[in-house]
Amino acid sequence: MSGNASQLEIRAQVERVTYYNEENNYTIAKVKIEGRNSQVTVVGTLYSVVPGEVLRLKGSWEVHRRWGEQFRITSYETLLPATVKGIERYLGSGMIKGIGPVMAKRLVARFRETTLDVIDTDMDRLREVPGIGQKRIDMIRTAWEEQKEVRNVMVFLQGNGVSPAYAARIYRFYGGDAVRMVSENPYRLAVDIFGIGFLTADSIAANLGIGKEAPLRIETGILYVLGQLASEGHLFFPCDLLVERCSEVLEVDRAKIPEALSNLVAQRKVVLEEPGQLSGGTPKYRDGIVYLASLHVSEKGVAELLGRLAAHPRQMRLLNVEEALRWVEGTRGISFSLRQLEAVRASLEQKMLVITGGPGTGKTTIIKGIIAVAGKTGQKVLLAAPTGRAAKRMTEATGAEARTIHRLLEYGPGSSSSEGGFKRNESNPLDAGLVIIDEASMVDVPLMYHLLKAVPPQATLVLVGDVDQLPSVGPGSVLKDIISSGCVRTVRLDEIFRQSTKSMIIVNAHRINGGEMPLFERHTGQGQDFFFVDIEDPDEVLRYVVSLCRDGIPSRFGLHPVNDIQVLTPMHRGVVGVSNMNARLQEALNSSTDGISRGGRFFKMGDKVLQTRNNYEKDVYNGDIGTVIAIDREVQDLSVDFEGKVVSYDFKEADELILAYAISVHKSQGSEYPAVVMPVLTQHYLLLQRNLLYTAITRGKKLVYLVGTKKALSIAIRNDKPHKRYTLLAERLREAKTVPGLRPHVSG
Repeated sequence: MSGNASQLEIRAQVERVTYYNEENNYTIAKVKIEGRNSQVTVVGTLYSVVPGEVLRLKGSWEVHRRWGEQFRITSYETLLPATVKGIERYLGSGMIKGIGPVMAKRLVARFRETTLDVIDTDMDRLREVPGIGQKRIDMIRTAWEEQKEVRNVMVFLQGNGVSPAYAARIYRFYGGDAVRMVSENPYRLAVDIFGIGFLTADSIAANLGIGKEAPLRIETGILYVLGQLASEGHLFFPCDLLVERCSEVLEVDRAKIPEALSNLVAQRKVVLEEPGQLSGGTPKYRDGIVYLASLHVSEKGVAELLGRLAAHPRQMRLLNVEEALRWVEGTRGISFSLRQLEAVRASLEQKMLVITGGPGTGKTTIIKGIIAVAGKTGQKVLLAAPTGRAAKRMTEATGAEARTIHRLLEYGPGSSSSEGGFKRNESNPLDAGLVIIDEASMVDVPLMYHLLKAVPPQATLVLVGDVDQLPSVGPGSVLKDIISSGCVRTVRLDEIFRQSTKSMIIVNAHRINGGEMPLFERHTGQGQDFFFVDIEDPDEVLRYVVSLCRDGIPSRFGLHPVNDIQVLTPMHRGVVGVSNMNARLQEALNSSTDGISRGGRFFKMGDKVLQTRNNYEKDVYNGDIGTVIAIDREVQDLSVDFEGKVVSYDFKEADELILAYAISVHKSQGSEYPAVVMPVLTQHYLLLQRNLLYTAITRGKKLVYLVGTKKALSIAIRNDKPHKRYTLLAERLREAKTVPGLRPHVSG
């Protein structure tokens, strides 16, 4: 590239956005500027601009060796359009709730160039336009005032070196007090606003004159680092390593960290466990270990509550176990293996039981058997799983109702915050004699803590899951730690049933889990459902995956390109990362031209989308996948069909959704898809792990395609050391083994 580096200022009207990266707001747009007849390309950071919008851009002209002349943006300011055509496009874009394309045309036809002035200063005159009543005027007035406030927040943020992408979120949380609140304590953003971390808050603080060594900054920074570590799966971090990490992140002397840490301990925001406080635990950490207070409560609570559950006397059951098992086999058409019989018996003998095994090993059959036997005793059985999709699969497989754990515990916004928002707890326990949790490998320590608080002490708890899959997205390794503690009876299933050996997906999943390369050639009596395509170049991999989803799989296997095929990828960034693959797959699989750009995302009618966090008011949960079925620009509403349940989103809530043509392997946990396509390249080196590859493959029911290199596949299979998670749950459980009922058990 070459060009003049001096700063210039131009006024431009957006004609169309040709590319937008939701991760960093990098935008390529075509604009019109004064003095030029043809459209001009601008590139740089722009937050969700729309056609018709007028911008004051600062930057410089450059010549790209492939794309030619373009204007590179360093900063910008949103202006109101002045021409009739510009005003109509601006208002018709859906920026203002209550005004869509049709109403925008009517407004501009009546007020011409003065339309925006009328809206700004004499809103009641809108009654002069046919079809506008008081209700619509009130809606427009509210939206217009909010837009002005959001612009003020944008100007404030940009003046302090921060992307305006966060302005709408900040305004939504603080309202008209946004600028004042952020000015007083910018670090509150890291706590209050979803998606805005310490680094963004720190950037604002620096511009506001808050020094690097300010106690407020260091204390907030420590909490930020501990939060990041929790998002990596750690429940605690060794004190010496934490001091080192905080010193690096905050760029302050190590000596400044301990005092700030002591202040946080005094404020009960963190817990410091000294060496020797827990036998077998902290002694190996010579300087002690540090927890976020809530995680310390959760980890200790899980160990204590499991001990209490195991120690409580069992309910007497007047039942001949062997007769009951024969009855189940005779009436339900089930034939148990010896290991399955052992598991069902154990559910009648133990207060706590873990059943673990890979695909095709008969976990579902055991659950059915346990439910049937429990029914003979008149016990009330409750079934649950961590995600909506996993709960639905559990219901379909067993014929009994299963709920998400959050629904089981009756989470609600009005519930006590001290109970984590769950209405079910120790004082209001679940009404059950038996609680079965499927996909238990996905349950993190905080959720397990709240579940155990709600399980009545006389009940039996059965955890079912595949311990070899990826651990929970949240902190801890609950299933693994419970098994490794040796304190809970565990039945490990390792026999693949005959009908499952016909599937190369299941055969290869077990080969990979055992450290062997998968088989690619067709074997006698085994279906052709597992394929590997050897391609090394990432761009070629991307093209092949898109072609496979659009044409190859639908034409050969009769599967729907959107509904039946799920692309899974280890990475978020890069050519075959989630973001770029979604953009290319959306382009290839969705020809609709009806779409909106909101919250840094572009959604079209018919798009496959994924909910990114739990929203209890809407009754949709992190990982739920749906389809965009309606876009209403006038009321700024986006409707998504989640497998028969239609949920409405205000445009401002669209940041809860992402495209789901491609998703991360972690997001796929607990789900199954007719077909799975996954790129496997050496560029993913740091993420290539056996449990990640194993988890991805076991998501496919009928078909799995791996596209990449055998070298990358081999790296993943050899890498059997998952990222270390700092957790002491296993040690705390062993420490609690003196509690009657919680004793070491020999695993099956």
